[in-house]
Amino acid sequence: MAKFQDIIGQEQIKEHLQNAIAAGKVSHAYIINGEKSSGKEFIAKVFAMALQCEKKEAEPCQECHSCKQALSDNHPDIIRVTHEKPNTISVDDIRAQVNNDVAIKPYSGSYKIYIINEAEKMTPQAQNAILKTLEEPPEYAVILLLTTNVNSLLPTILSRCVVLNMKPVADELVRKYLMEQLQVPDYKAEVCVAFARGNIGKAKALASSEDFENVKAEALSLLKYIKDMELSEIIAAIKRITEYKLEINDYLDICAIWYRDVLLFKATNDVNHLVFREEIQSLRKIAQRSSYEGIEKIIEALDTAKHRLDANVNFELTMELLMLTIQENG
Repeated sequence: MAKFQDIIGQEQIKEHLQNAIAAGKVSHAYIINGEKSSGKEFIAKVFAMALQCEKKEAEPCQECHSCKQALSDNHPDIIRVTHEKPNTISVDDIRAQVNNDVAIKPYSGSYKIYIINEAEKMTPQAQNAILKTLEEPPEYAVILLLTTNVNSLLPTILSRCVVLNMKPVADELVRKYLMEQLQVPDYKAEVCVAFARGNIGKAKALASSEDFENVKAEALSLLKYIKDMELSEIIAAIKRITEYKLEINDYLDICAIWYRDVLLFKATNDVNHLVFREEIQSLRKIAQRSSYEGIEKIIEALDTAKHRLDANVNFELTMELLMLTIQENG
C-alpha cells in the first residue's frame, strides 16, 4: 500500500500536499529536502499516485487502473529520471527525459509527473536546463526534486519551487513502527532508534541488517575488553571493522552510544534510560572505574575521529589514535 496515512511523521508535508490536491492548487514544482533514506521517495510516490488517481481525492484509492500502475512503478505519466553516471545527473539526462518529453501531453493521467531523485547530483548545466522547464511549464507538468542538500540547487530553481523540508521522526513513532510493523524485539528496536536519529529508512535498514548486528557485537566486545588488550589485538579488531558493509560512522556511533550509556549510568545509577540495557554488568564496571573527565575525552575523541575520516585522514592511523584514547580513559 502507498497512502499518505502510511507516511510516518512528516505531518506538515502530508498536510501541505493533501491540501494542495483537495483545493486543486498543485504547484508545478516541489523540492523535498531530507536525509538519505528519510522517506522522500515514498512521499513522492504517494503524492504522484494521488495526483493521478481516477477518484480525484486527497488519498490515492489503490484500486483504480491508474493507482495499480503507480503501485507497480509503471505508470506512463509518472516518469522517474535516471542517470547512468553514479554521481552526476547530466544536462543530457535532463534534456532527454524532461525537456524533450514535457511537451508531449499525458498519456492517460491528468498530470505528467517527473520525479528526480538525488537532485543534488545535477550539474550546473543540468540545473539550467531544468530551469527552462520550470520557467514555462505546461499546465499538466509537475516536477518533484528530491534532494539531501537543498543548498546545492541554484537560487533561481529554489525560487520557482515549493520547498518541503523533512523533519526527524519522533523516537516513539520509529520504535512503534519497528516493533509493530516489522516485529523487531524491544531491546533491538531501542538500539536502532538511538542510531536512526529520526530517520525511518535508516532504522528499518539497521533492524534488518545482519552486518549491523555483527558490527554491534564486534564493537561491544572491543569496548568491554579494550583495557586488557595489546595494541596488536586492537589493530586486528580495527581490520575486522573494514570487512563489513557498514559505514564507519555507524561503528563510531555504536561506540558513542555505549559511552553515553556509561556516562548516564555513572551520573544517575538508573538502568531505565540506557540503550544497551542488556549489557548492564559491563556498563556498571566501566562507569565505576572511569572518571567523568575520561568519558568526556572518549566522546570527544569519537567526534574527532569522525571529522578526520570525513577529511580523508588515514583510516588505520585515525582508528589507532582513537582506540588508544579509549584504552587510556575507559
